Amino acid sequence: VPLQASGGGLVQAGGSLRLSCAVSGRAFFDSYFMGWLRQAPGKDCEFVGAMSWSRGSTVYADFVKGRFTISRDSATNTMYLQMNSLKPEDTAAYYCAADPIRAIGYGISNRCSDYDYWGQGTQVTVSS
Repeated sequence: VPLQASGGGLVQAGGSLRLSCAVSGRAFFDSYFMGWLRQAPGKDCEFVGAMSWSRGSTVYADFVKGRFTISRDSATNTMYLQMNSLKPEDTAAYYCAADPIRAIGYGISNRCSDYDYWGQGTQVTVSS
């Protein structure tokens, strides 16, 4: 599953970044929930947020609510993560990932382990 994240960089605390995740193939979105995960050195993977492409519904981790927003551009098959009010603790490699919709009624997961496909990460560094 081709996923390519981009848009990371170095930003000061309080600043903003927008990450992009390009996906090849529109049909893909009907079978997967699309998520953003992050991992800092020496730490476990953290779920950041995810969306149902077809419904546009989103789920976020508590620590990013009100600061991060996931959106999509159906014309270009691109998912975005707008990150505002960044904090030093947001420093991590960010990955876009895909969780197969496993059954009727299957909901968006907040567990990294459910995301079977990960793209190449993009580094976000927030300085204090």
